[in-house]
Amino acid sequence: MSSKTAKLPGKPPTLAEVCERALRLPCSPAILPRLTAVLSDGESSCDDIADIIKLDAALAASTLRLANSAYFAAGGPAETVADAVVRLGARELYRLAALALVSRWEAGSSTRGEPGDFCRHALCTALAAEALAETSERVDPQIAYTAGLVCDLGKLAVAHACAGFFPAIRTYCSTRGSTWSLAEYAVLGYTNAEVGARLLGAWSFPPVLATVTQYCERLSEAPEAALPLIAHLHAGKYIATSFGPGVAEEGFLFGLNTEFLSEWGFTPEVLQETMAVVHDRAKMRLQDKLTHGAVLM
Repeated sequence: MSSKTAKLPGKPPTLAEVCERALRLPCSPAILPRLTAVLSDGESSCDDIADIIKLDAALAASTLRLANSAYFAAGGPAETVADAVVRLGARELYRLAALALVSRWEAGSSTRGEPGDFCRHALCTALAAEALAETSERVDPQIAYTAGLVCDLGKLAVAHACAGFFPAIRTYCSTRGSTWSLAEYAVLGYTNAEVGARLLGAWSFPPVLATVTQYCERLSEAPEAALPLIAHLHAGKYIATSFGPGVAEEGFLFGLNTEFLSEWGFTPEVLQETMAVVHDRAKMRLQDKLTHGAVLM
């Protein structure tokens, strides 16, 4: 072993073992695809949507709490989850559920950094991808939002199972000028993106979300059909990192491809304008939790 390489604390767990440990963690986002399906079904009733939400007691409580907040509580209290569904509307309900499930999975895993940092950064990535999709009209904004929110879940799984190998990953990055993903592959034999893609498949998320998660930094290998969403996610990651809240050490070692972004119309001017939109939306959503504190819904 080279003197420039940190000593490994044994053999890293395999990709399958990392995913197996992650799937045993509580509060997984597995309910989100089911909620997406029922929300997108034009024949679903408020009771149908409420039945999905009530499968998760904490999510049901969050839904009622938001519906009865000062912002939404017009015309008396929402006494049931179905009442809350009517008051919030599909888009706000989806945003609440997605953020709540991701933030709680962060809380249930072994994370580095300050509490809430992962969720803060994930939300900023989601808002950036969504805002870009609204402007470009080339992908569904809700799909772009979801991709941004869940694309880094593999980082939580890797941190949970492989924290002891992070010194070696850091050393590889610093001595070779490497991205975090390349260093992960060199030390572990896989990347957090591969872990995330496999987890999203296990949780029955739409296949395109697993695909863009896996290839967001491996653009030349990505299937052509996934490139539109990958472009929005790649740009969204850059905006969220530049914006700042919740960025962990690996976030600044992201392999950005500016030429690829320019090909899709995401010029520096567009990215700068979108950053201002993301700041406003993130501040409205997180309020005093924008820069610190656990993001628990």
